[in-house]
Amino acid sequence: MDKIKLRSGAEIPCIDSSDADMRNLLSRNTLSMLHLKPDGEPVAYSKSPDGEHLIFYFDPLFVVEADPDGWYGDTKSETMTLPGGSVIERMGGRRAASLGYYSKENLARMFYDPIEEPVAYTKRANGEIVYFYDKATALRLPMMCVKCGRDVRYRHKLCKACFEEDLAVRRAEGELHRNKFYGMDPERVLFFDLELTGFYDRDEILSITIIDGAGKLIMDTLVKPAHTKKWKRTEKIHGITPEMVEDAPLLEDLIPQIKAIFAEADNIIAYGVSTDYSHIKYIYDTEEERMALHDKVRCCANEYVRYIHENRPDLSHASLIDAMECLGIEWTGVPHSSTADTFACKDVWNRLFPNYYLSE
Repeated sequence: MDKIKLRSGAEIPCIDSSDADMRNLLSRNTLSMLHLKPDGEPVAYSKSPDGEHLIFYFDPLFVVEADPDGWYGDTKSETMTLPGGSVIERMGGRRAASLGYYSKENLARMFYDPIEEPVAYTKRANGEIVYFYDKATALRLPMMCVKCGRDVRYRHKLCKACFEEDLAVRRAEGELHRNKFYGMDPERVLFFDLELTGFYDRDEILSITIIDGAGKLIMDTLVKPAHTKKWKRTEKIHGITPEMVEDAPLLEDLIPQIKAIFAEADNIIAYGVSTDYSHIKYIYDTEEERMALHDKVRCCANEYVRYIHENRPDLSHASLIDAMECLGIEWTGVPHSSTADTFACKDVWNRLFPNYYLSE
């Protein structure tokens, strides 16, 4: 039995009209006469009498009511009967586009090839007939490389050869960036991580860990939230319970110490720094102080994402756990605790930037 594969990947069989009738399947023409339209993919097809197009059949359980404005209102609307017997309506290009119908030329520009018979038509000023086809049932054509225009796209709109060429350039630039001698003082490079009561800016800090580039522990403490009493969702992730922070200091009691620590740092690094910065910035009163902190902040996650884009384009996930696994680094402690995540962030950063603390 002949089959075709739809864009979704589903395969549908070729049947004749009598089989369609026995299975109570509806062609687009029949749906139109019943004032219905498809609300799902076709389930079968047959070939038009001229053999140039396909006629799709739809499951009656997956149809919806058509726009009532087109039922009876325009008695002067023109129609055309196709060789296969289907009746299609004349309509303007704007209405056709709103229904997802396009001419063969427009579909080709969008890299689609119509295989179903026309579903509507229009007439140009010179009397030329232009047929419209349903984009939903058109086949996706291979898209060509935007750089060379000769071969089919492989990744990032480039063919394989152009992608590999571009990747080699980006990889070389990335290696220069990562292997550069930055000459940083490890005591003035800090890594930090927070655990929170939730996932939003309004949530509160439950723990904070700060270490320096040499791995010296500067601060490692639980924090008692001032307002939140329970955090069931994040408790399952980091394991910090309300009972564990009952006797912990409030954030406001730690602010002077945190400010003093950060003031001595040249760089402050976190993994996925936007979340941590969005919470820690509120220990500062003015926008000027917050921007001064922001200028010191570096994101380890961004650097890891750049690394895998240049060296491991097969990888698509970039969590801290993914980074540790990719780089072959062992954990110190239990993942998702601020202590373990801070040391992990340091290890990932130091692996990505082997000359960060050295002078040439």
